[in-house]
Amino acid sequence: MATDYYAVLGVSRDAQPDDIKKAFRRLARTMHPDVNPDPTTQEKFKDVARAYEVLSDPKKREMYDLGVDPTAANGGGGAYGASFSFNDIMDAFFGQAQTRGPRSRQRRGQDALIRVELELRETVFGVTREVQVDTAIECPVCDGDGAAPGSSPVTCDVCHGKGEINQVQRSFLGQVMTSRPCPQCQGFGSVIPRPCQECAGDGRVRSRRALTVKIPAGVDTGTRIQLTGQGEVGPGGGPAGDLYVEIIERQHPVFTRRADDLHCTLTLPMTAAALGTTVPLETLDGAEDVDIRAGTQAGEVITMRGRGAARLRQGTRGNLLVHVEVTTPTRLDDRQRELLRELAVLRDEETQGQAGEEAPSLFAKLRDAWKG
Repeated sequence: MATDYYAVLGVSRDAQPDDIKKAFRRLARTMHPDVNPDPTTQEKFKDVARAYEVLSDPKKREMYDLGVDPTAANGGGGAYGASFSFNDIMDAFFGQAQTRGPRSRQRRGQDALIRVELELRETVFGVTREVQVDTAIECPVCDGDGAAPGSSPVTCDVCHGKGEINQVQRSFLGQVMTSRPCPQCQGFGSVIPRPCQECAGDGRVRSRRALTVKIPAGVDTGTRIQLTGQGEVGPGGGPAGDLYVEIIERQHPVFTRRADDLHCTLTLPMTAAALGTTVPLETLDGAEDVDIRAGTQAGEVITMRGRGAARLRQGTRGNLLVHVEVTTPTRLDDRQRELLRELAVLRDEETQGQAGEEAPSLFAKLRDAWKG
């Protein structure tokens, strides 16, 4: 015998039937064609299925231990062997090819999605968060089998384990044999006479659990972080889907984010904008001085490079754009008005502009407001 069935299942030669069953179930969760479409893996699963077919049957196992492969009599086909029926020929002729044999109770679970709200500082620099996840997990009582402890699924007495029943129908082509899933076992080939009371035979239960999620620097609203295998466990204890953590960034009281850049508004009195000054600004990196050059106009933008949001998975950062807003005094005492009038005279800005002339200056507008 060229194939060591014990090695294929990863069990010892004195393994008990329950150990063989658990080993096959563990491999089927990742290799069964229903959950893994990879052709190479499907070929390997044929050996796994053949090994389980032999070692799970006491008579076949006894023959195998004596040096005789009981599957050799039918060409090594076993449950996944190469045999063709009239159904196969008809399906190929009419383009109705479908998987034959019982379908697995184990199916991949669905993906899950949770949303996490973060502060701007957390999205910019990254953070580690613990989140609560409510998903289906493998039933701890039956280990995903679906059967009550001490029992196991039994072969369906309607389809005899095939998972489907055949019917002969008359058509213009003559008698045509069709097949459909067995109504008693729903195509599984076996039934569970004593379902597990904890999961009602589904092989999974819902549970709340805590997960630690490392959120990288540079995420933004709508960014999704994929956690492989942390989603819903599938029916029959099948492999779990993935968990997606979607980020929602809370609005910051000072900074507005646009892609990788941050924006803020710095309000200056008219005198500071005219004379120039240095203004402290509390950035995400700490307090920094912003240099205001003399003659700064309202609407100008001062760029602080490398003080914006991180670029996801790039290791660089955007810029902080400071928008300057200049305020005009609305309440002036007599002395202040006098000084501004003197300044307007010195700058030749006391004459009101006429239609077609240059637009009146800021000080001219102020003078008109005072006169009014």
